[in-house]
Amino acid sequence: MSRKRVEKIVQFSIPLSLAVAVALWTAGPAARAAAPAGGTAVAAASPGAAAIEKAAKDNKYLFIFFWKDDTQYSRVMRGVFQAAMAKLTDAAQSVEIQTGDPAEQQVVTRYGVSRAPMPFVLALAPNGAMTKGLPTRFDESQIRQAFVSPCTAECMKALQDRKLVLLCVDHPSPQVHAVSLQQGVRDFTTDATYGPNSRVVPLNANDPAEAAFLKTLQVDPGTTTPVTVLMCPPGSVVGTFAGDASKDEMIAKLKSASSCGPNCACHH
Repeated sequence: MSRKRVEKIVQFSIPLSLAVAVALWTAGPAARAAAPAGGTAVAAASPGAAAIEKAAKDNKYLFIFFWKDDTQYSRVMRGVFQAAMAKLTDAAQSVEIQTGDPAEQQVVTRYGVSRAPMPFVLALAPNGAMTKGLPTRFDESQIRQAFVSPCTAECMKALQDRKLVLLCVDHPSPQVHAVSLQQGVRDFTTDATYGPNSRVVPLNANDPAEAAFLKTLQVDPGTTTPVTVLMCPPGSVVGTFAGDASKDEMIAKLKSASSCGPNCACHH
């Protein structure tokens, strides 16, 4: 793999003793720059780009089967891929891309897979988040693990965009139907330095779809106190705050974090 492009599979890790069981393909700066914030292609210039755009519009996952040479092994794994996809049509779409195809170079560059071990399956959530990367050998159960909760996908997308994440967990009342932001979160997001480099993800603790994510974060879904989980790229929790933590408390946690890269907002 090229270190310059940072083409590697990494864990979307949530320290505190538990890790999210999802592998991500982290593309380099050039690939991130080619990917719009919404995760869809600017123009459907190829079958691959069109598939990415269509899946996002249809609110479905997209599984991309990247391959290089038409070897016997590649054909075997394509069969595994196609058999799995045939069972997932309600929730997902798929496309196969030959990495040497001139028409697909925008997609290949965008996700930084030109030097990945082949074949390689990349899973994209409807919002464009890369939720799973499966190199060389995989099976149906591993493919199914690419499906994550909506808030997990939102956090992943923000972290892949090199943003800080403030996951705001609360129990909204039946009348409100929305998570209210704590004052510290509002102050953080309006800060001249940290605001532009952060993203707020509200999470309704009453939503059963998010129960597994909360368990991973070690946040009690039954808590009556609002909780803010602060995450830093590539995917580490740097602080969990119960109640209304101040902006200064969150910044202090960020400055003591060691997981962020040198370009992360917490180093400013």
